[in-house]
Amino acid sequence: MNFADIILPLAQPCYTFAVSHIADLKVGEAVAVQFGQRNVYTGIVLRLHNNPPKRGKIKPVLHRLYDFAILTPKQIEFWSWMASYYLSTVGEVMRIALPSLIKPHATSEELYIPYSLPTEKFLRLKSMPDGETFDRMSRRAPRRAALLTMLQRNGGEIARRECSADAAVIAALTKAGYIETVERECEPQVQPISHSTLPILSAEQTKALEKIDSGLTVCNVALLHGVTSSGKTEIYTHRIAHALAREQDVLLLVPEISLTAQLVERMQQMFGSRVIAYHSKLTPLRRTQVYMDMLRTDSGRLIVGARSALFLPYKNLGLVIVDEEHDSSYKQSEPNPRYHGRDAAVMLASLHGAKAILGSATPSLESFNNAMAGKYAGVTLMSRYGGSLPPKIIISDTMRAVKRGERKSHFNKELLDRIADRLQRGEQIMLFQNRRGYAPYVECPRCGWTARCPHCNVTLSRHIGSLRCHYCGYHVDNLNYCPECKTSQLETKGFGTEKVEEEISALFPSARVLRLDSDTASSDSAYNRIINQFAAGEADILVGTQIITKGLDFKGVTLIGVLNADNLTNAPDFRAVERAWQTMLQVAGRAGRRDKAGEVVIQTSDPSHPVFAALSEQGYQHFATAQLRERQMFNYPPFSRLIRITLRHISPEKLAKAASQLGVELRAKFGSRVLGPVTPLIDRIREEYIVQIIVKIENGASFARAKEITSEHITALRRNADYKGITVICDIDPV
Repeated sequence: MNFADIILPLAQPCYTFAVSHIADLKVGEAVAVQFGQRNVYTGIVLRLHNNPPKRGKIKPVLHRLYDFAILTPKQIEFWSWMASYYLSTVGEVMRIALPSLIKPHATSEELYIPYSLPTEKFLRLKSMPDGETFDRMSRRAPRRAALLTMLQRNGGEIARRECSADAAVIAALTKAGYIETVERECEPQVQPISHSTLPILSAEQTKALEKIDSGLTVCNVALLHGVTSSGKTEIYTHRIAHALAREQDVLLLVPEISLTAQLVERMQQMFGSRVIAYHSKLTPLRRTQVYMDMLRTDSGRLIVGARSALFLPYKNLGLVIVDEEHDSSYKQSEPNPRYHGRDAAVMLASLHGAKAILGSATPSLESFNNAMAGKYAGVTLMSRYGGSLPPKIIISDTMRAVKRGERKSHFNKELLDRIADRLQRGEQIMLFQNRRGYAPYVECPRCGWTARCPHCNVTLSRHIGSLRCHYCGYHVDNLNYCPECKTSQLETKGFGTEKVEEEISALFPSARVLRLDSDTASSDSAYNRIINQFAAGEADILVGTQIITKGLDFKGVTLIGVLNADNLTNAPDFRAVERAWQTMLQVAGRAGRRDKAGEVVIQTSDPSHPVFAALSEQGYQHFATAQLRERQMFNYPPFSRLIRITLRHISPEKLAKAASQLGVELRAKFGSRVLGPVTPLIDRIREEYIVQIIVKIENGASFARAKEITSEHITALRRNADYKGITVICDIDPV
């Protein structure tokens, strides 16, 4: 083969390079290539052939980087699927898939330094002295004689780190010609599986596991719907143990990086060093080491990680588990490809011939519909592990509380009374408010002025000490007067976690209060510190945003307060009701997880909303069925597929013209399936105006063809000189 198509970590298609001067080059190998005038990149061989490009000067590959391929055939297949499905390039997939140290680039070949595999120094025995010489050495230099004896007993070689001899002894023996120092690549070590006892399953868990096993013989994917605290993780461990015993790799996905540490520790107790954490917050070196070690070993491992773990080089993938499969954090927001971790995980399992388990207390409607249709095997766990009772859900009418004078600040009397009772009993409380900061905005009561971000079309959120934009990061000090009418009576509107913390501390001065949101938990260490404090009983009340709904298990929590449920149900999104229900049920599941009964007080001004009836009755089946009927009526997923096209530019006039033209062209192809162009609720971020177009393709129509047509029109728009500078983002299956 004389030519190779090379993947580069750029938003570009593959480029063809000459490779006839490199012997035995293989698909998946990493090479150094020159791109442009001087830039040197790490590229990956996608295909080899004898077809020279029809135009342009052909450049040669500079050199290969390793003596082994860094992409497996299954990885190439997975990358190609992702690029095709999500309308991106394979280069964009490479950019997010490989650790940064594997894909360096430089402005010249002299500055280009590829990643080097770690090496280790060994001492090697060249020859032993004769008997007389050795006896003399034993008397005069016993440490030298001891080292030679050690090398002889260990087969003539020992790792330098395992040798206690000092540098002078090694230097003397080297000079005398008895030993030499050699350097070799470190071999990855995989320890045997720990023999720790797996958790004992309850009768219901055992039955659920049997149903999963039988279901996976018919379908390749099983949906495990288990209520909070039902013991889904215990079931996972039994399937994991089965796969590891067969030397298969297992991938356990979690939606948030912060959840990996706790889960890794738990899994290591059972599976020892076979458990490996992998996510984007690891150091570049550690991520690279994990990647390279997996390339060079075949032993089964359990990878626990966020969605980036999908891209590791699995040799023998046997099982993929997606925990909290409903979570929207699995969706990549930027950059391209904007893939969904759950859907990609199912495809990854399919490519490897592996089985997939999707687990959740609140399954997505898409997964539930797949289970109802028989595409997935459906398994349910309806009882909490250990016989603990589900929390009692109380819907507290905010409007009625106001009329009766039973509301203090942002708390109804129903909730305050229960907080006081729990504090007296020495039990813990969690308060959920899905908005960080002190208040959403500041307003002048005299002239109506509000503080707004100069770069985004949003109000500045009030924090203690500052006003901040949650989109671009712009911030200013808090204002003491209105800049328009000069009044000093500025008012805060609404409330966030900072205000909740302040007010609950004032209402219960003896209570110890912690706050958990993206401001207080800006790092893993800060997050773990707050969690550990609360778990150890060093605080009575934990105030938090959606962070507190995911994967936390506190034995002392018996009361949950949802302070403003209307924020969840009133969002302008066809998924708003589903997400509200999922969020509230997930946070409710944090209450009463041991032998103590739990209560959940949900404050709302609209208690008649159907989501609250579903919550109080714990009726997922009824709720999901009703929501699916409504989705089908308006032809929304899962009864259709969506393509969301977002256009951004600093000029609203130029943007409107481009969006209008694209909308007309798409409507000529798709008719009424095209919605828009429309301006979203927030229509300017970081100085750029935003317009969106939705293409809705009903089930039964060719979604692949629809994507192809859409891509063609987007490409034509990008090439139009009149619309230069306009950013066009195509999001397949947006959430």
